[in-house]
Amino acid sequence: MRRLALLLTGFVITLATIQPPSAIERADAAATVSIFSDTKNHWAEPTINEMVGRGILEGYSDGTFRPEEPVKVDQFVKMLILSYSELHPNGSRSWYAAFVSSLSLENQAILKQDYRYFTFKPSATGYWAKEFIDIASDLHFLNKDRYVDFQADMTRENVAEVIYYTLQETEFLEDGNFGQKMAQAYGDITSASEREQRFIAEALVKGIMEGHPNGFFGVGQKVTRAQALIILERLTDKTKRKTILVSPDKLERIVPTEGGGTKIVVFPDKRMWDAYESLLIAAALRGTNQDLFGTTLRLYKDQTEKESVRNQKAGMTAVSEEASIWLDPEYNTYGITMRLREGSLARNKEVVEQFANGLFGYNAIAFKQLFSDVCAKVEKGEAVTQTYALIGTDSVSMLIDEKQKQVIFSIAAKK
Repeated sequence: MRRLALLLTGFVITLATIQPPSAIERADAAATVSIFSDTKNHWAEPTINEMVGRGILEGYSDGTFRPEEPVKVDQFVKMLILSYSELHPNGSRSWYAAFVSSLSLENQAILKQDYRYFTFKPSATGYWAKEFIDIASDLHFLNKDRYVDFQADMTRENVAEVIYYTLQETEFLEDGNFGQKMAQAYGDITSASEREQRFIAEALVKGIMEGHPNGFFGVGQKVTRAQALIILERLTDKTKRKTILVSPDKLERIVPTEGGGTKIVVFPDKRMWDAYESLLIAAALRGTNQDLFGTTLRLYKDQTEKESVRNQKAGMTAVSEEASIWLDPEYNTYGITMRLREGSLARNKEVVEQFANGLFGYNAIAFKQLFSDVCAKVEKGEAVTQTYALIGTDSVSMLIDEKQKQVIFSIAAKK
């Protein structure tokens, strides 16, 4: 279901969302040695040369690359898989360690067990792209059952879908509200389905795809070989992604994530925006025995507990922080989780009070009293009958695990 394996190795996708290069970029491209007869001074020539050097794709036997030719589904899938692997001097390939570690334990096992003999080469018998498609499907980068023809041209929304699911398995998804706002700015976005709009929004907010200067995204347009390369380069190399600007006036904020990354969060109102500021202040009260990733502040007894929690394998729940304070922008709720171990209430009392003061204002006294009373009873092993309270205009629900001596306070504005 495809052309020639020869043509395969040389395909990459990028959205028609790539903008023309600046004068400086054109000068840099002019200084690049052309390895194809039809890519000299092409805006994507440096990336084409680099990706060809990495063995992600090849040109044609006549010495051309054909950068404006549409990329096929199977070609794109092959390039996607190869982009996460390293080409060795002897011609063999292996997965990048960082890629493998970014996967879930389940997906790591799939690579190590189901594909331990995978050669990164097209199948010599049968459909050449079968294993590439199977791997991508098994890792949940795409659902192969959704494709009727793997030799069809990739459209921009097709590419956005693959990007979305690949990011979901290798990184994290951004704030949906921010992405949707970016997507709605394009005049043709409503011609895409709601599902496709979600994919496009994620590709935009990650800085992997862009829209056209004419104000359209290009829904339905085909993705060229040159564009494919740019997109795959941005997907697999975060330093190549487009910078996304945020506006505090629109309650947008860039927050840190685990592993040294960042993500964009759009807060539902000024109250939660201010509550994040309170989290920053509260975090400082615990020195280094805390971390703030996304919109969750985790509080630890000491450095030993912190390292134990942060170094445990994904999916394990044997070790946990002693307390956490979190904001949920999607559902406009706030929360505090306390695990009542020896001394944990005293260690984190000041942090909780600092956060409560910022969130409740003059109603903070009522919340702090409720918090102290409930935690004291759970700590002593006494029964707690109150699981709901109204403080000012906020409803406070309490989920209590007496056996684990854990209390979760969930706070939301009463409607």
